[in-house]
Amino acid sequence: MIVERVRSGDISATEVVEAHIRRIESTHARLNALVIPLFSSARTEAKAVDAAREGREQLGALAGLPFTVKESWDVAGTPSTMGLTARSTQLAEADAPQVAALRRAGAILLGKTNVSQLLMGNETSNPLYYRTKNPWNEQRAPGGSTGGEAALIAAGGSPLGLGSDIGGSVRLPAHACGIQAIKPTSLSMKGHANLFPGQLAISSQPGLLARTVADLELALRMMDTRSRPGFGDPGALSIRMMRVALYTDNGVMQVAPALRRAVVEAGAALASRGAYVEEWKPPGVEEAWPKYLGILMADGSANARRICQGSKLAPTVRQVLLAGLTPRWFHRIVSAPILRTSGQKLLAGATEAMGYVSADEYWQLLSWQASFRERFLIGLDRGRFDVLICPPDVLPALRHGSGQYLSAALSYSAVYNLLSMPAGVVAVTRVRPDEESDRGLSWDLVVRKAVQCEAGSVGLPVGVQVAAKQHREDIVLCVMKAIEEHFRSLPDYPLHPPI
Repeated sequence: MIVERVRSGDISATEVVEAHIRRIESTHARLNALVIPLFSSARTEAKAVDAAREGREQLGALAGLPFTVKESWDVAGTPSTMGLTARSTQLAEADAPQVAALRRAGAILLGKTNVSQLLMGNETSNPLYYRTKNPWNEQRAPGGSTGGEAALIAAGGSPLGLGSDIGGSVRLPAHACGIQAIKPTSLSMKGHANLFPGQLAISSQPGLLARTVADLELALRMMDTRSRPGFGDPGALSIRMMRVALYTDNGVMQVAPALRRAVVEAGAALASRGAYVEEWKPPGVEEAWPKYLGILMADGSANARRICQGSKLAPTVRQVLLAGLTPRWFHRIVSAPILRTSGQKLLAGATEAMGYVSADEYWQLLSWQASFRERFLIGLDRGRFDVLICPPDVLPALRHGSGQYLSAALSYSAVYNLLSMPAGVVAVTRVRPDEESDRGLSWDLVVRKAVQCEAGSVGLPVGVQVAAKQHREDIVLCVMKAIEEHFRSLPDYPLHPPI
């Protein structure tokens, strides 16, 4: 581990920082992952760590560890634009508390990474910083909205990344790029761009990305936790006799064969360590995706339109903003039925959730959310489940430009934001030659786009999602680590992208 080698004097913080800067520079033209470099200050901070070690001063827990942050987090003297051109000259006055916490622990900030515009969608592209590519295949997206982080970490340009997650924004990129990520239950989001002010039903969370689960655990302990207590010790837990719920289909959209295999094999790996693994269908999970969209988009994207004024918009963002101008009842009784009649079932489901709603309709959505949480937790308790594993996504890394058609793929990750449960993604395997797709012929545009994404997906990374009850990050990390240990030495493990 970098921190241990710096602490022992085996390597200097300056050497570590310079090595990562060289890697960033050598891959930048192909990936475009780091969009705001802070190399000068990083070099200064590295020299300070080295001087402190030579002076036998006490070093922080992350002393000498380089890290990067998602562009939407405040870093003093830099913009937090979310990919909006009109915000490029608005500079933060101070570091966000989560950024400051990592720096206080001795971590060295290398810069800020690219995002999806408005932090929406499962790709990373915007008119300000342009497109980020996946290090496993440059024709593929690195996921979103924390795709710049995931691409850079997978390519070796950064060992640790700070992102954010309101629907899978650290978990989806981790899966697409073959690394690890975690979204905790509840930590402060102060100093992060806020697209949904006043919306408390589904809260965005800080998220971490790294190449190992151990690094996630170490960094998570350094985060600003004043809003909640710390989590337990994953090392004190045992996989033996742990009860694991497993599912591979949420009833919204079928997952690709490699993702189903990954979940089943992860379950078998846990069972081989003494866990009790059982297939389980969460009650009401097929309803969660449209309700999730309905809650987030209840204002008809009014605040998003305000934030976007004066900026050039990506086509996907423009579509969402336009859909929000129409009341939801119109989408429900006119737009969605027309789409269903023409065979576009999945697009119809998403369309029904768009547009603004009345206060009464919004309270009905919140009532459903409360009922769903209760049913979900009762189901876990009846099965005496400690943890559950499932796909993080429907597909491996998407082809550039396909994300606007495949929003339903987020249904596997967004449900745990709706439930306020901690969730992580651990890399497991890669797509094999005989398992690109098993979807049949369909008139549904979403299904056809999914088939197109599956074609040529051999070799792309595949991850598994792990979730547990509120504030049980220790269980999530324990299970993730066990899965990582099992698969990391296998030939299909996504260890080194070809970039």
